[in-house]
Amino acid sequence: MPTPADITRAAELKQRLDEHGFRYYVLDDPVVTDAEYDRLFHELVALEAAYPQLARADSPTHRVGGKILAEFAEVVHRVPMLSLGNAFTDEDVANFDRRCREGLAADDADTNTEIEYACEPKFDGLAISLTYEDGVFVQGATRGDGAVGEDVTLNLKTIRAIPLSLPANTFPLKFPKLLEVRGEVLMLKKDFAKLNDRQLAKGEKLFVNPRNAAAGSLRQLDSKLTAERPLHFFAYGVGAVEDSANAEGLNQRSSHAQMMNWLEALRFPVSAERRVVKGLQGLLAYYRQIGERRATLPFEIDGVVYKVNSFAAQEKLGFVSRAPRFATAHKFPAEEATTLLLGIDVQVGRTGAITPVARLQPVFVGGTTVSNATLHNEGEIRRKDLRIGDTVIVRRAGDVIPEVAAVIYAKRPADAREFVMLTRCPQCNSHIEKLEGEVIARCTGGLFCPAQRKQALLHFAQRRAMDIEGLGDKLVEQIVDAQLVRTPADLYRLGLTALAQLERMGEKSASNLLDGIEKSKHTTLAKFLFGLGIRHVGESTAKDLAKYFGNLNAIIHAPHEELLLVNDVGPVVAQSLRHFFDELHNREVVEQLRACGIVWTEQTMSIKEADANTALVNVKAPGLFAGKTVVLTGTLPTLSREDAKEQLEAAGAKVAGSVSKKTDFVIAGAEAGSKLNKAVELRVAVIDEAQLIEMLAAHSRQEKSN
Repeated sequence: MPTPADITRAAELKQRLDEHGFRYYVLDDPVVTDAEYDRLFHELVALEAAYPQLARADSPTHRVGGKILAEFAEVVHRVPMLSLGNAFTDEDVANFDRRCREGLAADDADTNTEIEYACEPKFDGLAISLTYEDGVFVQGATRGDGAVGEDVTLNLKTIRAIPLSLPANTFPLKFPKLLEVRGEVLMLKKDFAKLNDRQLAKGEKLFVNPRNAAAGSLRQLDSKLTAERPLHFFAYGVGAVEDSANAEGLNQRSSHAQMMNWLEALRFPVSAERRVVKGLQGLLAYYRQIGERRATLPFEIDGVVYKVNSFAAQEKLGFVSRAPRFATAHKFPAEEATTLLLGIDVQVGRTGAITPVARLQPVFVGGTTVSNATLHNEGEIRRKDLRIGDTVIVRRAGDVIPEVAAVIYAKRPADAREFVMLTRCPQCNSHIEKLEGEVIARCTGGLFCPAQRKQALLHFAQRRAMDIEGLGDKLVEQIVDAQLVRTPADLYRLGLTALAQLERMGEKSASNLLDGIEKSKHTTLAKFLFGLGIRHVGESTAKDLAKYFGNLNAIIHAPHEELLLVNDVGPVVAQSLRHFFDELHNREVVEQLRACGIVWTEQTMSIKEADANTALVNVKAPGLFAGKTVVLTGTLPTLSREDAKEQLEAAGAKVAGSVSKKTDFVIAGAEAGSKLNKAVELRVAVIDEAQLIEMLAAHSRQEKSN
């Protein structure tokens, strides 16, 4: 069984990886190096391997990549674009080779037989999939989250290295009906240098590195801008193939190396550095050879990729949840340089996270000049004993933001100064607090802080909170940038004229948004409380708080000890609530929101009042669902997932996300999957929507009779 420390650490790792993943894939604004992310990720993998009960369904280990940008249409990959596991040491590679040998050996057979591997450089760009129908390029998509990507077809068509049609003389008989080619969009080093020269001449911002420039160029909404950027493409494999039986050559390819030769014959750019080797020594020799030539290669790489060459062997080895067993990426060590730590500033993130940032004497490292580096958090500064004036080692390996890896203590000057964390947010002057068990300090002015403004508004407006229809990411960006809205209360003061003047808005759209804002004024205390975005207060906790206290003022003024009496509210949640409501800025915004007309029905008697009167200890009415744990799966015929959940919770049930021996009912709809299978395996009662409605009606009749 995991210890409490293991449980806390797993939760902390998930939180940090989610935050870093959001910043990297959605905001294009990462604050940690790939090496640091990999370290955290592999620590979580190890914890979940040791204690499977820690492997939550939403763990970063179950996902491949990041969130889809709203500006592009979604593309569902016919074959998922899985990422690779990583190896960092010779021992890691040896373990990979051993697992492959053991996985391919027959029972009681010798596992020492050397395997043939296909090796190639690991391009440092953006993974994409190209779809050809009857030999014509029809669609291109980014990896996205591995299952769903972004449609960037028009932008990809501007890349001259990508063939718009396949050469007819390659297929004397006919083309495959459908062919997906997988590869990497990147920018060659020489083209990157020329691009930055042009940026400098125009007085515009320089790109940090070729990967950053390529990713930004491919995700331009205007393909004309993409066409101005010197992007390149290298193919590294094939995804889905349909009706290939008559395609000359395709059905005869039995290995990755043969497939790469076939793609080259189709005039797709492929790496000239690819090789086929045998066994562990062949893998390590290839890694060292490419490492020695890394600086002279025409493109940036951050490692090499090993794949079991035989397709039959690949199929036998199969996959784990997020990566193939037959392949891995052997990463190069991060590049390093020494420089002076001139000062330490702090940045406030979209969620209020306070991140110390090192101001460095500019130094050339990892292919670019670095003057700032992340310090992660205050604890990391103390652990490394960093002081202003120190000579430090800066590490960078193609990362957008480098890190300070270590201090050279022998060069520490006598006047080196310790860092003192700010107690007030530099953006809004709210208190900076660090909750027990957390490593990241945060600004407590969530509703007021300019740095958190957009995130606070999006959370406040979401369907599960105030449900303001039409207020999405793009519009929030506009109204904040136009200084129309500073806090959620300002939403209720918006006027038609100001909104209609926004880009792509118009009077009709503005009017619809104002109708949605007006409609949101009638809500529930639980939804309002959830919408405030108080750290650690999710939907379930907000409902428990609303039930227990019955009104908002009681929650605002409840002491820490009283908050602990609420179901599932522990010291961390109680501390977070007190920090939020103790901040004057937040209370003022709450009062402004209520003054704008937001209302809800107050409970006639709260749990607190009932306990005080000893008239009622448990507000959950008796019934078939009272005190039961219920799991919803599949699509119900008439009820939405949220409606069903609300009705079940009103009937006293606890709605869980996964099936276990403690589950009392599973409510299954169409296309129910693994949860239904688990319920059958554990012999948990399974009901459909009709039975659910009948049981809820029985509960309602019983409640009225009481």
